[in-house]
This record gives sequence, structure tokens and C-alpha cells, in this order.
Amino acid sequence: MVTNKLTMTLRYVLLSIGLVIMLFPLVWMFLVSFMKAGSGLTLTELFSSPLTFSNFVDLFSHGNMGRYLFNSFFVAFVVTIGNVFFCFLVAYALVRYRSPFNKLLFISVIAVLMIPAHILIVPLYVLMLKIHIYDSYWALILPWLVSPIGIFLVKQYIESVPEAMEEAARVDGAGELRIILTIVMPICKPVLAVLAIQIFFTNWNSFLFPFILTSSEQLRTLPVALAHFQGQQAIDWQHLMAGSTIAVLPILIIFFILQKQIVSGITAGAVKQ
Repeated sequence: MVTNKLTMTLRYVLLSIGLVIMLFPLVWMFLVSFMKAGSGLTLTELFSSPLTFSNFVDLFSHGNMGRYLFNSFFVAFVVTIGNVFFCFLVAYALVRYRSPFNKLLFISVIAVLMIPAHILIVPLYVLMLKIHIYDSYWALILPWLVSPIGIFLVKQYIESVPEAMEEAARVDGAGELRIILTIVMPICKPVLAVLAIQIFFTNWNSFLFPFILTSSEQLRTLPVALAHFQGQQAIDWQHLMAGSTIAVLPILIIFFILQKQIVSGITAGAVKQ
């Protein structure tokens, strides 16, 4: 009994230490974002400096932060909707419409997962130039409207969904589109929620491709804009941390609101019917 209590105590102590280590960078970012611009970053100044909202005001009044937020949200939202719709349709076709080529098509989807994204930088850049959509919203949205990991996740989930309801709907005279959108898609809400959250987070935090595929300030997304606070000689830490706080807050809010959907989507479909 004493051994069990000691084990539990040690476990909670270790978990608490891990929690502090993981939360410290986040707390440090929040505190620095409210410090006066130009202040030092020593622990003494970090906890004694008066709090101010001037850094956030500067970002929105002089830093064009509203435009960067809109760009990030618009691109992430459109790409997320596209992935939910197209990944679902492709996965449903692979599962329900059986043909000799389905296995080959699914293997090709898995094969794409083995290709590092950085290999696509030069071909994608050249392609955007040739089809004349470089430095536009199309360049930020079109290449990412469907993802192989999304097809894989949704396919695995649909395989666990029994076909009896679909067959019953066909007997009642329902068309294929109605069956897909009103029967199968609602059943797949848990995995589609996980896919949507993953795609939204990935595109919200994306830096490399938006940086390469755009050149004008009006099309900068939030991660690209934050990179410009890091100069060659110095870094504007207070404004950089204020911008980072603005970038992190939507992610934290979405996570706390949808954490049940995330867990249910990860566990759903783990056991096949």
C-alpha cells in the first residue's frame, strides 16, 4: 500500500515537472508580449516590468496585423473545407466502388506520404509561375485542397461503417449523392472533425510554402509576417511575442472547444465492426 502511494506521488511529481517545463515557454511568451518595447529579457525585468497593451496596438495600427490574420484564417479555412469534402469523396469511392484499380490507387496515395514535402518546393514554384497564379490566394490554396493523410484516415473510418444503411436507403429510392451527404457523411463526423482540426492547424502554422509562393506584403500569412520581426542586427522581441500570442490564441481556443471531438475521432474506428 505504501509502495503504491509512493509510486503515485512520484508519478504526479514527474508529471508536474514535465507540465512546468512545457508551459514555461508559453508563459514566457505571454509575459514578454505585455512588456514595454525595448525592455530587457532578464527574469527580474520579466516579472517586474509593468504590463502594457501597446505592443498589440502597434501591431494592428502600424503592423498590418489584421490583414495577416485574415490571410491566415481565409487560407486555412478554405483548405480545411476542401480537404474535408474531397478527402471524404475519394475515400468513399475507394471503399465502396470496388474495382481492380482501387488497390493500386490507394497504394499511390500511401506512396505520396513517403515523399518529403521539401522535394516539391522547386517543381511547385515553377508550376505556379507557369499557370500564372504565383503570388495569389490560388497559390496558397490550390496545391493543398486534398491530402493523402486525410484520404487514409477517412478511408479507414468508412471501412468500419456497415453498408446496411446505404443499401436500405437505395431500396427506398435515395440517390447516391443523397446517401453520401445525408447518411455516410454525418456518420463520419468524428474522423472528419479530426481531419479538419489537423488541416486547419497545419495551414495556420505553415511558413515555408506561403513564404516561397508569395512575394507581396498583402498576401503574407501570419507566420511569414512574424518572421519579418527578426532583423539582421536585432530582434524586436516584444512585438514578435505579441504577434506570436495572437497566432497561438486561436489554436488554443479551438483546441479547448473541440478537444472531445479530437479524442473521439482518434479512438473511433480503432476497432473494426
